[in-house]
Amino acid sequence: MAEIFENTKTAFELKTDAELERAYFLFKLISNQPLVKIGTAVTNFAIKTHLPVEGLIRATVFDHFCGGVNEKDCLPTVDKLWDKGVSSVLDYSVEGKETEDPLDYALSVTLNILDFVKEKDAIPFAVFKPTGYGRFYLYQKIGAGEQLSASEKSEWGRVIKRFEATCKKAYDLGVCLLIDSEESWMQDAADELVEEMMRKYNKEKVIIFNTIQLYRWDRLDYLKELHKRADKEGFKIGIKAVRGAYLEKENERAEEEGYNSPICASKKETDENFNNTISYILEHIDTISLFAGTHNEESSLLLMELMEKHDIAPNDKRIWFGQLFGMSDHISFNLAAAGYNVAKYLPFGPVRDVMPYLIRRAEENTSVAGQTNRELELLKKERKRRKI
Repeated sequence: MAEIFENTKTAFELKTDAELERAYFLFKLISNQPLVKIGTAVTNFAIKTHLPVEGLIRATVFDHFCGGVNEKDCLPTVDKLWDKGVSSVLDYSVEGKETEDPLDYALSVTLNILDFVKEKDAIPFAVFKPTGYGRFYLYQKIGAGEQLSASEKSEWGRVIKRFEATCKKAYDLGVCLLIDSEESWMQDAADELVEEMMRKYNKEKVIIFNTIQLYRWDRLDYLKELHKRADKEGFKIGIKAVRGAYLEKENERAEEEGYNSPICASKKETDENFNNTISYILEHIDTISLFAGTHNEESSLLLMELMEKHDIAPNDKRIWFGQLFGMSDHISFNLAAAGYNVAKYLPFGPVRDVMPYLIRRAEENTSVAGQTNRELELLKKERKRRKI
């Protein structure tokens, strides 16, 4: 079964020779940690001082990891992926805005995407980030149990209305909605809000999915407690399981603030936590649906084995594999070719606004050396096969 991920012809079939070379160049850069730190600092400076670098960013890192600057810009990529059996999740990757206009705009974008999802089989999910709908500080303050001012209560009411409008539309259209997770110190408030949406809209089938980051050692326990409440109150659970994207930030804050880090002590513990979680979900697949967002081959293979063990067909809509656009094509396209449900997260948005996402991608790849080395190994193999 492990051989499935070695087929580079299938993995990179959509890439032209030029795109393959660009991918090889980018991952070579990302493998150099000092270079990533310098590049991140220079890019941040260029963006903040409005230097004309958008064209260069667009032609390199943006076009590799993103679908475009708006929904329509993404459609040619969506169609190309769908030709190979890979679905897309259009992800408006603008986060952390502090004023109401961008938050309302994020709502309108997500509502439009829900219409896309309803009309286009190639896009089976919509998605949004909690901080796309409300200020980070507000989630943090609520999660810490602090008293809100009158204006903050009014502001939080608008956040709830944005969640409600999106989840109700998803329910009315009968399409699935993924809600991402972010830093641990704002997540409690987001979890409570998403659970309330599940309680309301996941009674007959799973519409709303929460995300759990399993580099956090407490998340499997959280899922088990959520499962107890769901069984008692009669609603179903949607879970997007990922390892996590804020590792360095989480550990740095825990050290600065003097509390125990919520992050597992080692990568091995994180891997075990992820695998134990998907095993738990497969044991309760009648009440918990899974979107497994993973770039890890062993976890992908484990999920395939668990599906076989539980006699679950590869195309069972309760289980999806997901990877980020521009990464792990050897997993995505080979799984799709074998008949599994696979979706690529396709970030989009104005180049400047998407830069925090792109920087996080570069830093994450740099901190997980094995991932970057594996990408390079497979790209080299395909270059050799094509004799580039």
